[in-house]
Amino acid sequence: MSNTVLFELGLEELPARFIDDAIEQLTKSTEAWLNDRRIPYESVKSYSTPRRLAVQIFGVADKQPDLEEEAKGPAKKIALDENGEWSKAAIGFSKGQGQSVDEIYFKEIKGVEYVHVKKFTPGQSTVDLLADFKAVLLSLNFPKNMRWGSFNLKYARPIRWIAALFNDQVIPFAIENVSTDAYTYGHRFLGSKADIKHADQYEQVLKNEQVIADKNKRKTMIEQQLSHLEQTRNWEIVKDDQLLNEITHLVEYPTVFSGEFSSEFLEVPEEALITSMKEHQRYFPVRSTEGVLQPFFVAVRNGNDKHLETVARGNEKVLKARLADAQFFYFEDQKGSIDEKLKKLERMVYQVELGTLADKVSRVKQFTESISRKLGLGERVEKQAVRAAEISKFDLVTHMVDEFSELQGIMGEKYARIYGEDEEVAAAINEHYMPRQANGQLPESTVGAVVSIADKLDTIVGSIAIGHTPTGSQDPYGLRRQALGIIQILKDRNWSLCVEDLLDEVIDFYFTKNLPTRKKEDVVQEVHDFFRTRASYLLKDEGMAPDVIQSVLAQGIQVYSQTSAKALILMEKRNDNQFKSVHEALGRVLNLAKKTEAAAIDPALFENKSEAALYELHRDIHENYQQALKEQSPESALNLLAQLSDPIHSFFDQTMVMAEDEQLRSNRLALLKQIASDILDFADLNAVQWKQQY
Repeated sequence: MSNTVLFELGLEELPARFIDDAIEQLTKSTEAWLNDRRIPYESVKSYSTPRRLAVQIFGVADKQPDLEEEAKGPAKKIALDENGEWSKAAIGFSKGQGQSVDEIYFKEIKGVEYVHVKKFTPGQSTVDLLADFKAVLLSLNFPKNMRWGSFNLKYARPIRWIAALFNDQVIPFAIENVSTDAYTYGHRFLGSKADIKHADQYEQVLKNEQVIADKNKRKTMIEQQLSHLEQTRNWEIVKDDQLLNEITHLVEYPTVFSGEFSSEFLEVPEEALITSMKEHQRYFPVRSTEGVLQPFFVAVRNGNDKHLETVARGNEKVLKARLADAQFFYFEDQKGSIDEKLKKLERMVYQVELGTLADKVSRVKQFTESISRKLGLGERVEKQAVRAAEISKFDLVTHMVDEFSELQGIMGEKYARIYGEDEEVAAAINEHYMPRQANGQLPESTVGAVVSIADKLDTIVGSIAIGHTPTGSQDPYGLRRQALGIIQILKDRNWSLCVEDLLDEVIDFYFTKNLPTRKKEDVVQEVHDFFRTRASYLLKDEGMAPDVIQSVLAQGIQVYSQTSAKALILMEKRNDNQFKSVHEALGRVLNLAKKTEAAAIDPALFENKSEAALYELHRDIHENYQQALKEQSPESALNLLAQLSDPIHSFFDQTMVMAEDEQLRSNRLALLKQIASDILDFADLNAVQWKQQY
């Protein structure tokens, strides 16, 4: 017989940000629980609203399937004594399996006979097992928990009711003082307590009580109503997936409505208006079909459409106060000069060990100047970059950014324009925070890219230098994201800047100022490893195999765009059987070169033509090879290395490298060491697993 099971946990309103993860946990844990207990079922459907988490299990069998197992015991020679009688080991084994010695039989395994018994376990009734589901409900993890009343249980919110049904039969268990029953609660204002006659009826019962239990159906309702409003008003509602998902979790019965605000607020930058609407009020902004922000907003009510105009007027009053604050902040922030605002940074602590925000700005300014000169950007661009770095944080002291922290940089760009800064400088203030999230937008301007790298280098090196390295999932300063951002910007701009050189310069600066609280060698190692891990992540994201990643990062990240290009070439070559001979030749060189240190080569000690030929060919291609690497042409560089393949094979065929004569041995190893140095400038080819695809 096919049955339906329902578990609903009724709670005080859950924070919207808790729900997606909670319902995913509940669904997966339910499936795992059913499988662990061998309860056959067809499907699991989850439900969630601000006041409930629920699962409905369809096609549940009446009982577990019977289980017949073969249990293996001791070897025959141990199971029987010298008289051929059952030993204590055999008797204990059969008893432990719930059988008698009469059920024992022998079975040969790898030439040895062992005792076995058939063990039969009858399947239990499903309804007798379901009370244990309580453990699943208690296993849910939330970002924050609370206790209520005199209870010891810590949970996201107080539990108010539990519905648990096997068809129409209540599954008995309790959590604290709340026992399971066959009822639920509808919408807090529009519904009431309602009986659930059968587990199949759950969704319909709630719908009758003005609750849409299926998250996806609520979301669809909102989207359809938004589309209808767009069509009737000729609007473009600024839809945001994250906001839509949050609103879906805030309501049980969604009804879309619109309101308006005074057009005088449109003189405030639209980013501030949109942030106020979205972040503080959970409203959707409205644009014209031409993309111009309009003095309207769209919101979602948790209820029906009765008295909707009154609801809209109330929301308009709340928004008016918010926008009035933004308007006041906007004009108040324009008073005084940028220099006056920069002065305030001297009183704002960045990190206790690293000084004030003014100190940070000073460091970023110096790093910006250094990077600009390395890139040869020219006097005009360098001057713009240094100015952008100098004023990059001035908006942190403004009222607008204090109220809306997510507008840092954005408001800095707008205020800088008002104060008459160069367009490139103003744009860079915003761009230096990019990318703001993983795979986010990168700076479009050269000035913004330079300041972004300088700022992130300072943040990462400074944090690690004082012991704030991210651990596990904890990364409060976003250092991983910022390290990825640096590498992504370098690749996007195709800049020939060695990552390790940049890091070492910043580390050296920190230690000249006596800022770190740790040993320099530890900081260097940790910073380099931190960035290498991020580069490995990016290469993996680009589709590179682990062995290729290990190969190209063996000597460090170096110039990332070139490192990425090398990895792409090796991904192709590792499956090219024609390149296998080249790999074997270069790999043998790398292996033997490990046995010696770099030394001068004396051609007069060569004993055969193969030594001289290899030496001369390497000398001929060396300069072109290094030039190819410098010009970021790794394919040309690898082709030059490939020319050494046949001479290397000839060398090994005709030459005893580890000769007894110390002079000959050292000279030959020195030749291999010199060639190996060039090979390693490309990659550690021995790390690559060369494969032929058939």
